[in-house]
Amino acid sequence: MARELYRSEALRQRAERLFPGGVSSPVRAFVAVGGQPPFVAKAKGAFLWDADANRYLDYFGSWGPMILGHAFPPVVEAVARAAQNSVSFGASCEAEGTLAELVVKAFPSIEKMRFVSSGTEAAMSAIRLARAHTGRKYVVKFEGCYHGHADALLVKAGSGVATFGVPGSAGVPEEVAGLTLALPFNDLGPVEEVFARLSGQIACVLIEPVAGNMGCVAPRPGYLEALRRITASDGSLLIFDEVMTGFRVAFGGAQEIFAIQPDLTCLGKILGGGLPCGAFGGRAEIMDGLAPRGPVYQAGTLSGNPLAMAAGIATLTHLAEHRGKIYSSLERNGRTLADGVAHAAREAGIAITTNQFGSMLTWFFTSGPVNDFAGAAASDTATFARFHQAMLNAGIWLPPSQFEAAFLSAAHTPADIDFTIEAAREVFAKKG
Repeated sequence: MARELYRSEALRQRAERLFPGGVSSPVRAFVAVGGQPPFVAKAKGAFLWDADANRYLDYFGSWGPMILGHAFPPVVEAVARAAQNSVSFGASCEAEGTLAELVVKAFPSIEKMRFVSSGTEAAMSAIRLARAHTGRKYVVKFEGCYHGHADALLVKAGSGVATFGVPGSAGVPEEVAGLTLALPFNDLGPVEEVFARLSGQIACVLIEPVAGNMGCVAPRPGYLEALRRITASDGSLLIFDEVMTGFRVAFGGAQEIFAIQPDLTCLGKILGGGLPCGAFGGRAEIMDGLAPRGPVYQAGTLSGNPLAMAAGIATLTHLAEHRGKIYSSLERNGRTLADGVAHAAREAGIAITTNQFGSMLTWFFTSGPVNDFAGAAASDTATFARFHQAMLNAGIWLPPSQFEAAFLSAAHTPADIDFTIEAAREVFAKKG
């Protein structure tokens, strides 16, 4: 499909005069895949339209939150109603409690919670709380897991950091980074070793229970359960970063699927129905350490914003009422899409490994399994870049990085899945 990008090109040139790299978030720049990113003008259901009226089938879904599709009518209506009473209060409102009750019902591990405005805020606040609660300073995270851009967490992160080949970030002091211990994902040996070496000194273990920022990588059987045992034995806190997986892989997130209760949970994306919103929560005895009840300071002027609360309530209410149908459909469509594209690649003699967990999936252009960041990093990113550009030309917009998971929504139909598989088959056949 021939795409015209005249207006998008003009908008890009203006953006480059105004923003570093022309973007407000690095991965939008298409540096990892080449070409010029279209500028989106509108979205509906499973589709995006750019400023030049080109239509794209969307498989990044605003990076995860659009599980019900774009402009889902109940969400739009809820936001419009809320906006009539003002777009922000800077004070407590009823909707905060309503959304919090939905969260607590979905996540039994969460007794109390606090809203923030992003997943980054949720992760950095949870770590501060964990350090205060335990009186310890070290944090364990895992290579390829991204928990936002707080200084302490930009150590062997995935996502955009991996895309640009940066091991950390300029501007992060070594003294800060030195308190974060980055271990291989899915490998218990290094975890056991570091807990033996630093017994009684590790405040928390922070993990994406299903990684989405090195591409989609699921935990090995027993891995999360072992982390729960190790942290509990040492008096360290286990923190699940479910910003991506919360309400996506199941209504109660990955912890529902694996039947594990972490001490703290970070949420975002779907929680706010597509508006900026995050939260962290856990056992009441830990959460009561936050000001004004406790000594741990954390604040946010726009936390609990009424528009985000309204969008979140509408989204979670619909998911709760239709969870059986929605999640089974997402799993079925995810598996069909993942297997269909992989089969088309193999028919053309192209090495590919597919990782899929519910409505999260990644095609890695490598012949070996991908169980950690080292496996993901062995992928042929040049082939992925060509695949991404060819699919975009066919009207299919994939995440513009080998190290980002793709997402399906409830708005994707079997016909959309078939269209995508056929487009991939044509792309691979031309390469072959």
